[in-house]
Amino acid sequence: MLPALGVSSASSRLGWLDALRGAAALAVALHHASYVYLPDLRVRLADWFDPGLFGVLVFFLVSGYIVPASLERRGSVRGFWVGRFFRIYPLLAVTCLLAVLPFLLGVLGLRAGLEQYSPATAVLAHMTMLQDVLNVPNAMNVLWTLSYEMAFYLLVVALFVVGGHRRSAPAAAVLTVVALVAVALTACGLLTGAYAPAALLSRTAGTGPVVAVTVAALAVAIPAASSGRPAPRVAGGLLGGLLALALVAVNGRVGAWEGLLMLAAMFMGTAVHRAEHGQISRRTAGATGAVVLTGALAAGTWNAAPYGRNAQLVWCGAVLAAAATFAAGWRLRHRRFPAWATGLGTISFSVYLLHPLLLMVAAQFFDVSGREDAVGLAFFLLVLIAASWASQRWIEAPAQRLGRRLARPSAPDTRPAQHALAS
Repeated sequence: MLPALGVSSASSRLGWLDALRGAAALAVALHHASYVYLPDLRVRLADWFDPGLFGVLVFFLVSGYIVPASLERRGSVRGFWVGRFFRIYPLLAVTCLLAVLPFLLGVLGLRAGLEQYSPATAVLAHMTMLQDVLNVPNAMNVLWTLSYEMAFYLLVVALFVVGGHRRSAPAAAVLTVVALVAVALTACGLLTGAYAPAALLSRTAGTGPVVAVTVAALAVAIPAASSGRPAPRVAGGLLGGLLALALVAVNGRVGAWEGLLMLAAMFMGTAVHRAEHGQISRRTAGATGAVVLTGALAAGTWNAAPYGRNAQLVWCGAVLAAAATFAAGWRLRHRRFPAWATGLGTISFSVYLLHPLLLMVAAQFFDVSGREDAVGLAFFLLVLIAASWASQRWIEAPAQRLGRRLARPSAPDTRPAQHALAS
């Protein structure tokens, strides 16, 4: 889930991205709200379409389109990480604290057995945002996507520091091919049981040690990649990128094929941005999209078991719908979008992180689940939008302004010396 890059208006040249973000956040929120307010409808829909998966895939495409461009526009790894921190962590910290507050007060347990992990392991894993690929349950169900966002950031920085940031299309294709290989090996029985990549490192070495090593590696990799000296910058960037690949490929909660395809989808979004700005040909971007989509459809057809009775239909439908939605938004990028659509995009990160908390309150403390309640759903949406507006105004926006001030360059540019970044 990509936080908004700032308050935008309907006339903004990135208004289409805000509109996509808003629609995606609303799709995820409605998907989760249906468990509480429309359980019968959710059961009927579950075997045909997954709005939550659709929304997440749209988010990933949007992240791929805009995040590398943000890094390259700055030309500074340090500025990139400072900006990311202040866009994500303030609201993330507040919502995580609210999510565990009932447990701290002795009212409710934590989700997915998180209380069984040591507090240090749970807290450190969430601080890295990589908890979903560290075999640590998410404090809130939606946080798993942030692990793949963080892995993408690390890979983007790795490519940037070695001057390979223009190779988004090959990166997307390679990740897709590796995902298909993982599916084939699983189908042949070579990646099952003790050799299954899901949580392999944590099952072998223990979750605590894997979390500790990851924290130590990031504590070295991010500052080193932000250095103004070439050798530490390259070493730090590569360390972070390799760590991200390893965790996604052999330690994710979801199958390796799915995690790799999520990264491929983000690089596919980057390829679209590069083609739009003349950095690669549109033919190359089109071929990249065809490879990623074909690979995603093939992988899901072979191995989409987690998505219900009609798993293949659900997965493929979400993939195609997300790609079509992103393509439609891109085609309309020069149009003026309604203020309500771009406004929803501006508060989309708050919508994404706050809606599980409101649903927890509704289900656990007001006992509203178990019956069809369209009026209750409408009231929930009104409260969610109001709370998200307040959250964006008083938590997100001030933190982003602080981040922009701190990210201003105070040292020579750290961009790769031999690779021009301007399109």
